[in-house]
Amino acid sequence: MTTYSAPRPRHLASSPFKAPPEQVVEQYKVGDLVSHDAHGVGRVVGMEAAAVTVDFGSRTVRVVSPYTKLELL
Repeated sequence: MTTYSAPRPRHLASSPFKAPPEQVVEQYKVGDLVSHDAHGVGRVVGMEAAAVTVDFGSRTVRVVSPYTKLELL
């Protein structure tokens, strides 16, 4: 069984409502210092297409995109 998700509605230029903002996905590099809501401060040690691997000292965590809980320091 497959699930169906409806396509995102189009925004017309003549609409009086604001278009929803596009999500900006942050780009990280190996060696960047980051802060995570649950794990604290860590350093990016690996990159993948849709995830980053961060070493927080006591553990290494793979964080999947979108990186809502990561903040670049």
